[in-house]
Amino acid sequence: MTSRGPHGDAGLDAAIRSTREQVAALHAELTRYGLVIWTGGNISGRVPGAELFVIKPSGVSYDELAADDMILCDLDGNVVPGTPGAERSPSSDTAAHAYVYRNMPHVGGVVHTHSTYATAWAARGEAIPCVITGMADEFGGEIPVGPFAIIGDDSIGRGIVQTLDGHRSRAVLMQNHGVFTIGRDAKDAVKAAVMCEDVARTIHISRQLGDPLPIPQESIDALFDRYQNVYGQKPQGELQ
Repeated sequence: MTSRGPHGDAGLDAAIRSTREQVAALHAELTRYGLVIWTGGNISGRVPGAELFVIKPSGVSYDELAADDMILCDLDGNVVPGTPGAERSPSSDTAAHAYVYRNMPHVGGVVHTHSTYATAWAARGEAIPCVITGMADEFGGEIPVGPFAIIGDDSIGRGIVQTLDGHRSRAVLMQNHGVFTIGRDAKDAVKAAVMCEDVARTIHISRQLGDPLPIPQESIDALFDRYQNVYGQKPQGELQ
């Protein structure tokens, strides 16, 4: 028999524990790919089946993060009292993450970085054009720029939703700030952050050599459709 945890629901407690473990472990991917320095940046993950999410605490070194250091919040960004990590301060971007979860129910993970090349585009307030096929695959077009917003309330979250709602891209360059990505879960959002920095670097280098060649919109559409709906799928009739 599975024992019930502090929430009185064994299934919910298991979902929270799994999300804590995933979000804590994924922070190592940000350092692995050179997307963050010191304690900047953060990852959050929605708890499946609940109006809750887990987010990194503020000011804690990446190599010190453990599952019980993650902070459990409701979708208004309030820390759930009496839960592991509740004595810490949540990330300064918590209100932004909460706003995204409230207004984009399909989003299961949010990532924020100040990765060098993507943030350089954000500092210019310039969208990253879709001029390589890998970017068409992953983002389905340009990576757009969101409005300038100050940290501390849900202004950044409003800008993220305003920019990405109805957009194919899972990444947004918040002007003068950095990168926010969304995904179906936290791992998917981390992948988007890694890919965003990769294309930002490649296209920056391309522009130093000359003018990148555009990709026709119909080809971008076809590449995106194939990557999202066909790539990695087993051929029909193949054993699962």
